[in-house]
Amino acid sequence: MPRLVGIDEAGYGPRLGPLVVAATLWRVPGDLEREECCKQLACALGCAAQRADRQKAGGLLLADSKVVYRGGRGLARLERGVLAALGAMGLWPASAWAAWRALAPPSAPRVRATPWYAEDFVLPLAADRASIEQAANALGRALAGTGIELVAIRARAVFEEEFNRRCAVYGSKSTVLSEATMLLVRKVLRRPEGGCTWVLCDKHGGRSRYGWLFERFFPGRFFEVRAEGRGQSVYRLGPPKMPIEFCFASKAERYVPVALASMVAKYLRELAMHALNRFWQARVCGLRPTAGYPLDARRFKRDIAQTQHALGIADSMVWRSK
Repeated sequence: MPRLVGIDEAGYGPRLGPLVVAATLWRVPGDLEREECCKQLACALGCAAQRADRQKAGGLLLADSKVVYRGGRGLARLERGVLAALGAMGLWPASAWAAWRALAPPSAPRVRATPWYAEDFVLPLAADRASIEQAANALGRALAGTGIELVAIRARAVFEEEFNRRCAVYGSKSTVLSEATMLLVRKVLRRPEGGCTWVLCDKHGGRSRYGWLFERFFPGRFFEVRAEGRGQSVYRLGPPKMPIEFCFASKAERYVPVALASMVAKYLRELAMHALNRFWQARVCGLRPTAGYPLDARRFKRDIAQTQHALGIADSMVWRSK
């Protein structure tokens, strides 16, 4: 069966906390093309949201994480959507560590080994558990009616020290994002299946040319440039019977697979920032929490500087160079 992969990131702009890239993998009926599949997913999502509303589940919204997270109940909406999607696959992480193990297994050891991320805490943080279960049931039933299956959700986190090392090597954080994306794609698609695979993701740093990524991460594989422009850049590689088509598109979060990936990446980053804030607030009296974005991150960095020095923690461990 054909497969559809949606990829997005969270944490590209901040100076504190990890960069997180997430991917969602879907199996789709063989008679559907990419655009039709995305339309059916959007329709199914609308049905699931209506069913969740009727069950008073607090709403189910799968969209660009910037839209979902907006407003006073943003974390609850984000958490409900991500945990409902996991629940629809039979996964119910009850703690932050369990969520990292379920979604980003290679990153979980780094979380536990880093003092300001290591604290475990119970999930959900903000959403009601009953509403998550009802939303998961609504989503599962809606997807079943389309023949489209959510197969896997995976993520990769690039923490501060690694992020700084990779930026020093490449000189560009957009290249660090591209590298993390392609490493995740290779992992998600490591088991070949028959039929076409479509990979959808947002553009990286506004660039339009991505051929070098395939030369590096799929060496020896012929690839065809099908389009390179401001709206989208499309590439196809692999044998004709099992091609992989990559589409780097502007505003790719309009597609459900990318939107859910955006939410997963944002949710894992929020778990990391929740732990980071709690760690430093326990050691610096009156410290205000931060989301890690540049202006407030500088304030936070100044506020923790004395304690950071006393703990012997180097700047490169907590502060991103770009």
